Parts: sequence; C-alpha cells; structure tokens
Amino acid sequence: MAGAGSGKTATLTGRLIHLLSSGITPSRIVAITFTNKAASEMKQRVASASSQSVDSVFIGTFHSFCSRLLRREATRLSRRPNFTIFDDSDKNRLLRRLLKEMGIPTKELSLSLASAFISRIKNNMPVPAGLIPKQTSRLENLFARYEAALIINNAFDFDDLISKVVFLFKSNPSLLAKYQNLFSYFLVDEYQDVNPVQYWLIKLLVGNSGRLNVVGDDSQAIYGFRGADVRTFLQFNKDFPSAETVILDQNYRSTKNIIEAASGLISKNKEQLAKQLWTEHATGEPIKVIEHADEDEEAVWLVNFLLSNPDSSSRTILYRTNAQSRPLEQALIEANIPYELFGGLHFYERKEIKDIVAALRLASNPADSVSLERLDKNLYRAPFRRLRDTLPNQATSLSPQDLVSYIVEAGEFVDLIRRRFDNADERLENINELINFAGKFSALSEFLEKISLFAGSDLSSSRVKSSAPSAVSLMTIHMAKGLEFDEVYIAGCSEGLLPHHRSLSSNPELEEERRLMYVAMTRARRKLTLSFYDLPSRFLSDIPSTYLSIESKDRFLDFDDEMRYITID
Repeated sequence: MAGAGSGKTATLTGRLIHLLSSGITPSRIVAITFTNKAASEMKQRVASASSQSVDSVFIGTFHSFCSRLLRREATRLSRRPNFTIFDDSDKNRLLRRLLKEMGIPTKELSLSLASAFISRIKNNMPVPAGLIPKQTSRLENLFARYEAALIINNAFDFDDLISKVVFLFKSNPSLLAKYQNLFSYFLVDEYQDVNPVQYWLIKLLVGNSGRLNVVGDDSQAIYGFRGADVRTFLQFNKDFPSAETVILDQNYRSTKNIIEAASGLISKNKEQLAKQLWTEHATGEPIKVIEHADEDEEAVWLVNFLLSNPDSSSRTILYRTNAQSRPLEQALIEANIPYELFGGLHFYERKEIKDIVAALRLASNPADSVSLERLDKNLYRAPFRRLRDTLPNQATSLSPQDLVSYIVEAGEFVDLIRRRFDNADERLENINELINFAGKFSALSEFLEKISLFAGSDLSSSRVKSSAPSAVSLMTIHMAKGLEFDEVYIAGCSEGLLPHHRSLSSNPELEEERRLMYVAMTRARRKLTLSFYDLPSRFLSDIPSTYLSIESKDRFLDFDDEMRYITID
C-alpha cells in the first residue's frame, strides 16, 4: 500500500532487483506496468542496478505480455503466429463493413455503440448505457460476425490480447499449468487500476504459489470509467490470505501542509484502506482557496497570478473536464503566456466546435463554400439542408447565444454526437461551454472575430512556444496522474464540476471524484491553489481549514453558508 509520492515504481523496481540478486532465473520473472514509458524506466533502473542481464526478464504492459503468449498459442484460437493486431481504426473499418452487410444503418445502430459494446464484453465490463433492448439481438449477431471476421483476417483486436489469453487459461487447465511453471514471480505496478480481465489473468497465473508482489494506492483509483475496480485492491488479502501488507506512508514529494490537507480530504471516503501519509519536508505555504464570479474571472485571475509571480519552476493548471480549457486557453493567449495542452485538442480544434463554428460562419456569410462543404460532410442530410436554408435569416434575428443553441437543435447535434462518439458527454460539455461563451456577445461578427483570433493564436503561437522553460501546462486531472509539479493550480473546484454532476447520485462514483481531487492536490510539490465559482465543491469543506488561506473577494467566507444556496430572481 503506497501513498502518493512514496515511490511506488521505485519500490517495485527494488523488489525486482532483489529477486535477481537472490539468484532467481531472470526468465521466470514477469513485471507488469500500465504504460510503455513506465516499463522503459523500470528496465533502465534494473539494468543499472543489477549485475545480471535483464534481457530475459519480462518488463512491460499487460497487453505486450499477452501478445507474446498469443504468438505461441495462436493456433488454439484459429490464428497463425503472424497475426495482425487491429487498432481502433481497423476495428471500426471492419464493423462499418459488417453493419453494411447486415443492412443496419448507422443512424439506427451507431459505430461507437457497437464498438463500445464489443470492448466492454471482452473486458468483462457493463454494456454501454446507450444500449436499448431492441438492439440486443442485433449487437449479439454483430459480435458473432465480428469474431468470425477476425479469424478470417488472421487478426486479434486490442481487447483480445488479454481476454483471449484468460479464455485459454480458463478452458485449458494443462495450458495454464504450463505457464504457471514457466513464470514463477509476478510483480504488478498500479494494482488499483486493474480491470476484471487483468485481475483474472494475474489470479490464474499466480495460482496458489503466492509469488506475487503488487504496489498500488486505493486513494488514487480514478479509472472506474475504464473498467478498473478499486475493490480488487481493497480485497487483495481475501484473494491472497497469506499476503504480507507493507504500508509506504512517507511522502517524498510535497510539503506538510499539502500532505495533511490531502489526507484530511481523502479520510472522508468510507471505502478505503487506512493509512496516514507523513513527510520530513518543511511545512510550506498554506493552500490558497480563491473564489471567483465565473469561469472567465477565474481564468483571468490565474493568468494575472502567473504574471505577477514569474518563475522558471514547473507549473500546471489542472481541471476536471476538457471543456474547462476554453477560458484558460483564451486568458493565456491574451496575456501572451506560452502554454502546452496535454492529452487533448485545443478547444477550437475539437470537431464538434469546428462544425458549429462553420455553421456560424455560414450564417454570417452565406457565400462561405468551405463552411457549407464541412456541414454537408459532417451532418445528417435533413439537418444540413435545414441549416443551409434557414441560417441567414436566423442570424438577423437571434443573439449569438441563441443562434448557437438553434444550430445545435436544428442540426441535431446531440443525436449525432451520441450516435457517433463514445465520449459523447464530453463533447456535449464542449458545446455547452461554447454556448455559455456566446452569451458574452451581442453581435455575431464580434463573436466570430474573437473565435478567429483565439483559434489563430492556438495554431501559430502557443504550440510553437510550448517548449519554453516557463510554459504553463494545461491538462485534465486524469492526465496528471503520475506527474508532479512545483506549483499546481486546480481550476473549477465547484459543485457539479468536481465532483462532476454525473457522479452525485452514486456514492462509489462520488468517492472516486474525491480520489480525483486527492490525486490533483498531491501533484504539487511546493505550492497549491484551489479556485472555484458558483457553489464551492463539497470537497473544499472536507479539507481541514487549518491548512487553507481563503480569499473570497467580499463574498462568503464559509463554504456552507446557506446564503450561497438561495436564488434571488
């Protein structure tokens, strides 16, 4: 059990080096990581610290380990050893062809729903929420055709790599015994993030040998949406009753204030294993909590704070959803501060935003053939014609905000996005952010000019400058997992954002949101700032006030002040 900043990977690496120095045959050791980068770093550490050759030690991801096994056992699954591994684009291309052969239009059964259904079945996850009863038989039929087509193509898809190995082991006891004898020691990093199929792979291979060492932190289990189940970590001692638990509770990263504040927050979770982080580092500065009127004021304040505190140290702005990057990018561009956006497209490069902006440009200039062509390509036929014929008139009578809302409704964007994309909720949040931003303008020409300036700056300056030492990093909290920075600013610590409104009705999901906040806070080494607008996140009240310095700008100092929740018309 390794707390934040306690050296999880270093501990696992140390264990591997110990096994090698104890005379264990290198080829009998399997070390599993979740990323190729982590695997590469582990290999380098082990190679530099061990006198033995590590070439025959397997150090890699679940998928790469299972891919090796499948090369050896491909014939058991009607494939040849030189099989192809289909990526998402290959998978979707095959599914599109099969849907066409079955006479199912994508408007009735979307490609994203079909793909998600197959992935979730293979990973032993719940089926997508968009699945409705009348589609069940069609999806089951499609799944059977898809599996047959993979055999014909001598291919596995990415999800097959683990699930097919688990299938082989469960259905062939002698084969399982063969690999249990071949591999004797298993080490797994980030064990709190394993999904059901990965769990079964480890459990089957380890068997009753007890030669398993895992490292993880239930307080940092934030990938439930990918199928990870924190209960796998919490119930480890039930799965392996003879296991010894070692608690790594010293944090080597953050100041005492940050550690104590984060520990106070996560202590509110009921589903967890108890541990108390501590550090020998200095107390450090109190955590700043800043209240703002709205997201744009928040972004401007953050930028002004960066300008007034120039520093070459590493700094990042974290947020819960990608839609939150819009005001932050805008404020950074206007202040000419270089920034780097990790793990996502710049706001105005996102497909749904570019489609709506094309409609706005067509409304302003009916002669814009480029925008017309984009809409014709990306929208359904009837909505496209509706927008083409009505936009010029609507532009003369509607405000920019109402016009964007009209485009979304008349263009059937919600239905289109839900049918085509498995991250529909995230894309719809981007659209809502654009609608909110449009409300700040009275003229369409002014709104479009502002968008053009920001979009142009995205492409010409911020990316070029992103390599500058003083560049500010922008990323979602999920992307920040495993990283650390001298200074961290968490934007949007507001109820409905963090915790996200979709998690409020489920206690397990709410606890995962609290873990997400914990992960964000523990990325900071020296300075941590939390900012919010509208209603403060309930998580702010979970942090002991001893460690906070609250700046409210003449607003309510008490997070729970009842006046916050009274709406005056």
